[in-house]
Parts: sequence; structure tokens; C-alpha cells
Amino acid sequence: MTYIHEQADWPNLRWSDAQLAQALAAVRHRQGRLIGHMEALGFPLREEAVLRTLTEDVITSSAIEGEVLDRGQVRSSIARRLGLDIGAVAPADRNVEGVVEMMLDATQSYGAPLTAERLQGWHAALFPTGRSGMRKIVVGAWRTGEEGPMQVVSGPVGRERIHFEAPDAARLETEMARFLDWFEKAQPDPVLKAGVAHLWFITIHPFADGDGSIARAIADLALARAEGTSQRFYSMSAQIRAERNAYYDILESTQKGSTDITQWLLWFIGCLDRAFDNAETILAGVMRKARFWEAAAAQPLNERQRKVINRLLDGFEGKLTNTKWAAIAKTSSDTALRDITDLVQRGILVKEPGGGRSTSYSLAMTGAKMQTP
Repeated sequence: MTYIHEQADWPNLRWSDAQLAQALAAVRHRQGRLIGHMEALGFPLREEAVLRTLTEDVITSSAIEGEVLDRGQVRSSIARRLGLDIGAVAPADRNVEGVVEMMLDATQSYGAPLTAERLQGWHAALFPTGRSGMRKIVVGAWRTGEEGPMQVVSGPVGRERIHFEAPDAARLETEMARFLDWFEKAQPDPVLKAGVAHLWFITIHPFADGDGSIARAIADLALARAEGTSQRFYSMSAQIRAERNAYYDILESTQKGSTDITQWLLWFIGCLDRAFDNAETILAGVMRKARFWEAAAAQPLNERQRKVINRLLDGFEGKLTNTKWAAIAKTSSDTALRDITDLVQRGILVKEPGGGRSTSYSLAMTGAKMQTP
């Protein structure tokens, strides 16, 4: 098998502008309209949209790598670093702080040069314990090759399928120097640059682990440069996760093909276009939250109630029960039940079908009439 990085003309990646022109023009138009639409929002709504987008980006990028992060911790970490007031913030684990630190550095400092030192700093932030799971890895430096070839494999032991094998570790200094020089100096269309950079970096695979997360952060940095703003209103990571089977298929076929990456860029442009669709969902959630609190302005809610309601409005996972309320609000089960009963009586919460210990609750429709006790 000959991989793309073994081709004689590597890394002179090429593509057909004619085949990309229509899709690229359409996605650039949508990109401009979305940014304009979001920036026309009032400042508080824009802040909330950015916070939701970045939270989703961090959570889904980690999920692609098989790591499940706590949404509340991620949201709190981002809000704290951006100086956003979301009330009481939850303490975050070291791994959460590391992922957030990397993603915010990529998007908030998009104008800063992308260097080897910066990438290695991102890698160190991703693996604060020096381990990937139970395995000790080289952190904050290119992989050494001591563990053998860097391969992407699947299947049971003895019947593994090799999807890709990265360049030998001895080539990494040269490969990364060429990539970083291109990233700072080349001037293709900015959206195409994001797609090329993602593919090029993940093909080199310079780290022992975490390359996928860093490749997505590089693409986010390139897209932020394209838009000239650190405010993120859509998540490529969330869309890649939703299409991860197609993503892995096109990545594998491209890495086993020639240096013509037109098909990869067509997929990347399409994925970006579909990420814009999800931005509309985020905006709808932001507007729903704003309408709710406008309607509830006269409601005498205690801090526990406000905290849990905000969790529901921010995208609560699973069903809200008395036990979960008590855990979120850090209160007793009896106090949680009183809080819930009060909100049900006022038409703010509704009881879901079912009962007993499985009784769950959800927010009433935003436009529902609220009764002041």
C-alpha cells in the first residue's frame, strides 16, 4: 500500500478549482450571512451563542476521541476564561481545563503564528497527566517512534485492519517545518486552507495521541482567520462527529490516494455547510432562553431554581428527576421536591407521563402563562 505521504510529489497537494468553485462560493456566501446575522444580535445573546458553540465544540471534539466530558464543567471553564457571568461556576477537572485551553487559544488567538512550540503546548494541555488512558505517552513533543509505526487500526488482535500508517518519526521535524511554513505563508481561499491544513496535519500525525483534536483546532483557527473574528457561531467538530463514518471513509480513501485532494475538499466544504445548519439550532436555543427569562422576569425564583432552569435551557441531557435536581442544586431531596412542586404549580415545569420514583419534569413551552404565587 502506498500512502499519500509516500507519493513522489508529496506534500504538493493539489485540487481542481473548477470542481470546487460552485460549492465553495455557496458556502462562503452562507458563512458571510451567518456571521452578519449573529453579529447583529444584542451583546448578551451573542455571548450566549458563542458560549454554547464553544461548549459544543469542546465536548464533541473530545467525544470523537472517545472521551466524555461533563457539559457543566466545560461551560463553566469557558465562561470563566472568557470573563462571562453565568452565575456560580462548577470546578473543572484537569482534562477539561486542558481541552478548553487548547480550543480557546486556537479561536481567541487566531492571529498568532502557528508554531511547533504552540502545537506542542496544545498537546501538553490535552494530556496533563502524561498519559492517554492507562498508557504513558510522550507529551508536548513529536512522537519518537519507540513504540513502532504510528498506525490507525481496527479489529480484534491478530486480525487487525490497518487503515493508515503515518510517516516515520525520523521525518517529523522536516514534515512539520514544511507544514507550518505553508500554513503561515500560503494564500489559498481561507476555507480551502482550513480543509487542506486539517488533512495535511492529520496525515503527518506528529503526536503519540490527540492528533485528531489538534487537527480540528487547526481548522478552527484557519476558519477564524477567514472570518476575522474570534467569536464562534458554528462547530465543525460537532458536524464531523455527526458524520464520523463518512469522515473516516473519505479520510482513509484520500490518504490512500494521490496528492489530488479535490474529493476531500468537496466533503470538507459540504461538512462546513451542514455545520451552518446546526448554528441555526444553537441560535434557536439562545432565543428560547432569552424569551423564557423575559417572560419569567416577575417570577420570585430562588437561586436553586434559577440554576436548574438554566441547566434545562442550556441543553440538559436525560430527564430531570427529583434526585438530579438535588444533585445539581446541591440540596436535600425534600428541598428539591419543594422547589419542583412550586414550579409545577406556577406552570413553569410540567410533569412528564409516568410516576413514582421515575417521575420526571420538563420546562413548559416558553410562551406558557406563568402564575405568580
